[in-house]
Amino acid sequence: MEDPRQNDTAALTVDEMVSTAPPVLKLKVVAGKEGLSARRITSDRLQKFGLTLSGTGRKAVAGRVQMIGGFETAFFEKLSEVERADLLNSLDAEEMPCVVVTRGIQPFGELREFASRHSIPLLTTPLISSSATSHLSEFLQDRLAAETSLHGVLLEIDGVGVLITGESGIGKSECALDLIARGHRLIADDTVRVRRIGNRIIGTSPAIIFEHLEIRGLGIVNIRELFGVSSVSESMTIDLCIELKRWEEAGQIDRIGSQAEMETLLGLERQKFVLPVRPGRNLSNLTETAVKIYLARKGGHNAAERLVEKHSKQVSGQ
Repeated sequence: MEDPRQNDTAALTVDEMVSTAPPVLKLKVVAGKEGLSARRITSDRLQKFGLTLSGTGRKAVAGRVQMIGGFETAFFEKLSEVERADLLNSLDAEEMPCVVVTRGIQPFGELREFASRHSIPLLTTPLISSSATSHLSEFLQDRLAAETSLHGVLLEIDGVGVLITGESGIGKSECALDLIARGHRLIADDTVRVRRIGNRIIGTSPAIIFEHLEIRGLGIVNIRELFGVSSVSESMTIDLCIELKRWEEAGQIDRIGSQAEMETLLGLERQKFVLPVRPGRNLSNLTETAVKIYLARKGGHNAAERLVEKHSKQVSGQ
């Protein structure tokens, strides 16, 4: 299902981080400006500089921002200038994208010289370490999230993000229109931008087609203008997948529904229903029911399992 253009090697230059990071961080470059556009951040995880100093071979984890707080500063203050310089020179600076000093601490001279010599951007922030780490981690998680594009329709139904897929012309948009008329929300039609942030899969619409739905015979319609502002939403987690398949192509379907199918999106599994399509089947009703079944199973209620259990007991004479 996933588009081959999936972004598996997301990276962010230090210059981009400085210019787009949350204003509360107030990042300021104090040395190593030559490396702003060359050094690249590839991990949303941060590394304490103290761990780098104590690590085997003095090696930083590739692509991780290095953080210096009060603990590291107190350690360096106990050393002489020569000891500080020797310790910094023992580091492998190749994989180090940048260094962020927290608490408004002014970096000592040896650190400035080390950063300038290796073109490693040295930044400062007035925030305490815990707050700076929280803001910066959340920002990097968003910017470095794995991303792909899918063909389908994304809706919010009873608080559940539902991705409807299927071949072109099978009725995805018509089904979506009926569900919107029943009070559910449209997130994206035709092209769904999908991003993984932690254990969440977030779906959005490309800006140019946001709020729009293409219906054969009616053309492109603006959902917000027709159904009101509450009929659309900018983004939604993807919790459930529904695939529409032509009846003759659906193959063997588990009629009891005891075996839950799964769909893998950016490495994470989501429950999936396959709905065979033929004239007379009410796809919007089936989709709403699929959502209710999904919610019931999350609550520990599985009608198929209970029926099989009752049947087994009856057959065994219990």
